Order: sequence, then C-alpha cells, then structure tokens
Amino acid sequence: MWITELEGRSLTIGITVTCGVAFMLFGFDQGVFGGILGNPRFMSTFKNPTPTIQGQIVSTYDIGCILGALMTIFIGDHLGRKRTIMLACLFVIIGGALQASSFSLPHMIIARVIGGLGIGMESAAIPMWQSETCKPQHRGKLVALQLVLVIGGIVLTEWMNLGFSYISDKPVSWRFPLSFQCFFAILAIFMVACMPESPRWLCLKERNDEAQVVIARLMAKPVDSDEVVESLQLIIGTVAHEKELENVGWREIFSNGEQQTFRRICWVPDARCSSRWVSFGFSNQLALILTAVDFISLMIWGSVVMLAIDRWGRRKLMLLGAFGMGCSFTVAVIGLALKTKASYAVAVTGIFVYNVFFGISFLSIPFSYPSEINSQRHRNLGASVAMMTQWLFVYVIVLITPIGIANIGWRFYIIFAVLNFVWVPIIYYFYIETAGLSLEEIDKLFEIHYTGGKGMTWKEATRLAKEHIALTKIQIHDKTQLAHNAEVDHVESDEKGASVERISV
Repeated sequence: MWITELEGRSLTIGITVTCGVAFMLFGFDQGVFGGILGNPRFMSTFKNPTPTIQGQIVSTYDIGCILGALMTIFIGDHLGRKRTIMLACLFVIIGGALQASSFSLPHMIIARVIGGLGIGMESAAIPMWQSETCKPQHRGKLVALQLVLVIGGIVLTEWMNLGFSYISDKPVSWRFPLSFQCFFAILAIFMVACMPESPRWLCLKERNDEAQVVIARLMAKPVDSDEVVESLQLIIGTVAHEKELENVGWREIFSNGEQQTFRRICWVPDARCSSRWVSFGFSNQLALILTAVDFISLMIWGSVVMLAIDRWGRRKLMLLGAFGMGCSFTVAVIGLALKTKASYAVAVTGIFVYNVFFGISFLSIPFSYPSEINSQRHRNLGASVAMMTQWLFVYVIVLITPIGIANIGWRFYIIFAVLNFVWVPIIYYFYIETAGLSLEEIDKLFEIHYTGGKGMTWKEATRLAKEHIALTKIQIHDKTQLAHNAEVDHVESDEKGASVERISV
C-alpha cells in the first residue's frame, strides 16, 4: 500500500496528518460534552441531574485523562509511541460507544472515564512521536499545527451542538455527537498503523537495524548511506552516554546529576484558564455562538504562531503570552466589575484579546516543550507528567470555577489575571530556549550547564552544546569514511587476488 511506502517530505507530511487526525479527536472529545449538557432530551434521559451532578459528569472525563497520562508513564516506553497511540484510540472508541448508548448516570460516568483514559494517553504520546520523527527546524511549527487541529475539533463540536440544538427533542441530537468521536479514533488507528515507529525509541530498545530503516525513510536516502549511518550513530551514542552517566530507575528521576533529570521533568509550563460566556450575562444560545466564534479566533492565532515559533523561539513567546494574557484578564475583570452593557462588551473584547496571546504561546508550547527538554530515556516520563499536570489543573478549574463565580462573581477572574502575571518571572529565570536545537543538542545543553558550574550561562551552554554535537558528527563521519574506505580496499584486494589467480591458471 502506497501509504506504508512514503519517504522524505511525504513521510513527514504523513506523520503530521496522522497526528493531526488524532489531535482532532482530542479536541472533539474535549469539547463535545459542553453543548450536550444544555440539551433537553439529554437532561430528561438522565432525570434532570443537578448542576453538581452535571459538574461531576464533566469532571470524570478529566479524571480519566489524569489516569491515562499516569498509565503512559508505566507502559509508554514498553509499547512504543505507535502502539501507545493506538491503544489510546481503542479506549476512546470504547468510551465513545458507551457514552452514546448510555441510559443511566453510572453508565455515562464510567464511559467518560474510559474515554478520558484514551485522551490522556494520546496527549502524552503524540507530541513525543512527532518531535522524534521531524527535523529540529520544523519541530515547533508541526506541534503547533497539532494544537490548531485540537481547537478545530472543538470548533466542530460547537457548531455540531449548535446545529443539533434545533432538533433537541430527539435522542439523536446528543447521541450522534457522542458517537462521532469514534470516527476519528478508527481513522487514527488505521493511519498510525501505516506510519513508522520513532527511530529514537527503537534505539532506546536497541533495535538499531529497524531504526536505521526508519531514518533512511525519513531522509529519503539509501539505508547504507553515510548520512543515515551517521544520524543513527549519533542517536545510539546519545542513548549510550545517558546510560553511562546514571543508572535507570526511580532514584535517578529524583536526582539532579549531569542529566538534571528532576529539573527537566519539573519544567512543565501551562497557564490554562477557561472563560465561561454564560457567566458574562449572555443567554445560553448566544453563549454557544460566542464560544464557537471564540474558538475560531483561537484557531487563527494558533495558526499564526506556526510562522514564528521556530524563528522567535519558545521562551520569548511564552513571556509575551503570559504578560498579554494577564493584561487581557485584567481588562475583562474591569468590564465585568462595572456591570453595564458597554462594560460587558469590554469584557468580551478582553477575552478575545486573551485568545490572541494564548494562541501564540500557551496553546501549543506546553505540548512540545516537555518532549524537547527531557532526555531520550525520560522523554516518556516527562511528557506524561506534563499531561498529568495539565489534566489535574483542568479538573481543578472545571470544579472550582462555577463555585468561585457563584460566591465572589467577577472577582474570581482576578485569580487568573494574577496567575498569568506570576508566570512571567518564572519563565524568564527558569526556562531555556529549545528552538532550532536537535534533541541531542538539548541533552548535551543540560549536561554542559551542570558541569560548567554557577558561572555557566544557558546561552554559553547552548553554544558549547552545538559545537560538541557538530564535532561529534564530524568524528562519526570520519569513522564512517574510514570504515567505508577499508571496505573498498578489502573488496579491491579480493578482486586483485582473484585476477592474479586467474592469470596464473
């Protein structure tokens, strides 16, 4: 089949499209339930659950996501990137089918947890797979594209829910949207099965011959070409070097030796805040329309960052985003506090501006950053911890936001404004730049910064890391050439010997 024989740029596009389908599923699954809760047929089927019960139905999905990310810590490196994603999609299919066929609250809650398991696993595994199979100069924009597609999935649910709201007296108005998530999951399983495994994971498992074949396909070069062999040897050398530095195990994770494992795992940026249009004083239907338009705006600005993320870098965009989001929430708080029609328009403007800054920064960077800064052996752990942290905060926000708004009203949004401002100095002093660096260079960057002592700056460590990897590549190239020349000499010697033997005969 042609899809299994892609090479070079076509293969990179194939992997990107596959990740995109899986992340569309992520977005669809995340957004589909929001509009259904206002569906009268859904409410009557489940005997008009109270707002508290509704909140529990929604939040059980986030609990499933937390458990899914936790599960990935233990099975991700055993199964590999591909099989982890496929297992995640299988959980989503089971969860989606159970949700669409639910007639009782326990049935729905269990189905939501199962679906959440799949999304939690998927959200950890896909950025790793994408990061480990693309070029450094494209890594940021490709992961950013995936997050745009997440928003695309959410936009699809918003408009689908809006369309079905006109036939809300029929069961199909809520059962079809819940079942439709299975389409994306089935398509994702098929496409992932046709794509290659991460060559870095294969090297981690000492399946070097398979890794060499994958690298050759990604580079569109012969398997035994110098470029392929040199790239393979660089990855093998990095994995071997990591094993020499520290022993693998949970003790290493909480150490902070040359690999600075604990520090790297702890760098999980996410300043996610949610806006609820109903709390701004709008009707339910207008809230649905504003939410859909809101997410379209987010898609646009998430697309814009694809042009800048690898040029401007992650750190600058996070600084700009955190400060801008803090200012936007401040404007929204002022608009809500004044409680006039004009001031509500100001609040809406504040939230739309918030999406500009969120879209160019924290929409995508928190998904790519953990996969970049963690070493090969701990990339699965770091990405999984990152997603666990995200889903935990999403769960907390979903749980406390209605309570906070009910008790202190617009003042609750001050918390979000303050938290965004707090992130500015944290990012400035503690986060490093990864744009344009290969994963091997980032590994060496942490090691050099540690061994260089207190006087070593991250900028200097980055320069030295690039020089070290460049020198390593030259050494590998020289060894490859020597081996190649020796092989040629051996073949020529054999041919001369055979020629002399024929002459003597």
